[in-house]
Amino acid sequence: MSPFHRQAGTCEIITSAPRLAEVAALLSRQTEIAVDMEMDSLHHYREKVCLVQVSTRQQSWLIDPLSLSTLEPLAAPLANPEIIVVMHGSDYDIRSLHRDYGIEVTNLFDTMIAARFLGITEFGLAALLKARFGIELDKKYQKADWSKRPLSREMCAYAAADTSDLLPLYDQFRAELEQRGRLVWLLEEGRAVCQARVTEKDGPLFLYCKGAGKLRGHTLAVLEELLQMRDHQAELLDRPPFKVLSADTLIDIAENRPQTLYELSLFKGMTPGQLQRHGDGILAAIERGMATPESSLPRFPRTLKKEVLERVKERLKNLKAWRERCSRELGLDPGVLAPNWLLEAVADTESAAQEELETIPGMRDWQKQLYSGEMARILAMA
Repeated sequence: MSPFHRQAGTCEIITSAPRLAEVAALLSRQTEIAVDMEMDSLHHYREKVCLVQVSTRQQSWLIDPLSLSTLEPLAAPLANPEIIVVMHGSDYDIRSLHRDYGIEVTNLFDTMIAARFLGITEFGLAALLKARFGIELDKKYQKADWSKRPLSREMCAYAAADTSDLLPLYDQFRAELEQRGRLVWLLEEGRAVCQARVTEKDGPLFLYCKGAGKLRGHTLAVLEELLQMRDHQAELLDRPPFKVLSADTLIDIAENRPQTLYELSLFKGMTPGQLQRHGDGILAAIERGMATPESSLPRFPRTLKKEVLERVKERLKNLKAWRERCSRELGLDPGVLAPNWLLEAVADTESAAQEELETIPGMRDWQKQLYSGEMARILAMA
């Protein structure tokens, strides 16, 4: 077992600005640091960063944002291009850190992306630490409410374990990627992930409701009213909207439109408590939706699928066959080598010119170097 892991349960919790400044200064002298975060999205209406875990090769800390007015001292080490920030599954953490504190990461090494570039199929942190170091992570607190204080000793140990062994894992993965000539892939992917940002919801709530695309007319208007009612209640209760009423239940109600509390009580997912708290509001929302004038009925935006030409179909079929062969040879998941959206964009290009393929938005440099010439050859055959 790694020495870092054995010490994970006793690491210091940072709750004061002077101590945070001292730790940040120490971090600024490192060449690599491991970072993770815990949020409270499963428990509150507005999600926030509740804990930041940081490890060097010698020590780990838990930084408590709820006890601090700012995390500004962390901005310098995390944005320093000379310091490698090692994270696992970093995309949402990077978005959240920027959303809550305006802090950016510059030089990222994501061990989950690294595992996928090495062809590892079980790339969760627990599976990787068990396979590499024989360490068993306890995921008991994975869905805990990290906004609650004080944190128990067990929760602190759980949190610290997410970074205490990341640097030894980084060492192994970096060496293996370098040996296979794939380290440049990882670093390019890391630069792209560092640009990820949280985008605020814009427009009607039904745009973000899975299953709403099948609804039309007054049914969609009723669903929008129900979603607005749920969102208002969620904010009042400080709970995530899905914990107030499920989207499936709301869609069922919108489609069938009960007119009484008794009829509403028969719907799957409507508990007696929900009926008591939200029943009248649901019926009122149904009435508002049904009263929407025809001229004001919402419409789900629909992009007209342009007719897929036989030539494009054939190109896509050939590209997927090539991807299967290539991914087997490289020992990679096909979606890592070339995701479907990329193959579809390639198949839909006007010509088979390699130069045109390399202008496709989102296509990485490593992908261009690895196979854009081969893709052009396949297109020229179709």
